Amino acid sequence: MKLNLDVAVASKPEWLEAVLGDFNSFLQDHADCERKASAMAMSFVAKYPDRVAIIPELIETAVEELEHFQQVYQLMEQKGVQLAPSMGEDIYVKRLLKQCYSGRNERFMDRLLIASVLETRGAERFKMVADALEDETLHKFYKMLWISEAKHGHIFVKMAMNYFDKKTVYDRLHWWIDREAEVIDSLEIKAALH
Repeated sequence: MKLNLDVAVASKPEWLEAVLGDFNSFLQDHADCERKASAMAMSFVAKYPDRVAIIPELIETAVEELEHFQQVYQLMEQKGVQLAPSMGEDIYVKRLLKQCYSGRNERFMDRLLIASVLETRGAERFKMVADALEDETLHKFYKMLWISEAKHGHIFVKMAMNYFDKKTVYDRLHWWIDREAEVIDSLEIKAALH
């Protein structure tokens, strides 16, 4: 059952052109994003060890994201692409996090819903990439990632509903979808996931 909401604005065709025009840079950024996604899931475990209902799923998600990093890294090795020298700041994520509530419970819900929105945008963009790739191996890889990210999008909403009522979660998720649209439209287009 799908629990997440679709993104409010579609990614621009110019974004896909930038990715396809510099796929090696996209791979480097993609690898960084998978590492960050794994770390984000584990940061929930570290910051909210009392939220025991969701810890097993958070660990599974962290492991899956780390496996995605490993798969992207193997792909990079095959293509002779090294990891980026350093992980750059993700302005997209930073701008979203700046809009979080500050109270512990409210921030917890916001962080879960931002994670859902990030995964949903990732799914939308991986689908675009998969559909545009002619290389069959790459097409299958990005199709698998698109399906996985879509699944993660609803997992984080489900986690939030363990602790907050449905109306509260969806009212706030709608708000986040609108904020995400503003942020994604304000970003410079480049060969990066965000």
